[in-house]
Amino acid sequence: MIDERWLTVAEVALLLQVHPETVRRWLREGRLKGKNVGGKGGYRITERAVNAFIEALPDVGKDAA
Repeated sequence: MIDERWLTVAEVALLLQVHPETVRRWLREGRLKGKNVGGKGGYRITERAVNAFIEALPDVGKDAA
């Protein structure tokens, strides 16, 4: 999709409140989908992929009632 917003590792890390290396590990493991644009560009992740990742997270701390 041409008009989809792509985020950097740093932006995703800030959004999810984790260290950028954690985001890179999730990308390498395939838990988070993204593209490695090569060189110093690093990875880019779509907002859609971040939302899918968040939706797939377990519901930690929620009441089972």
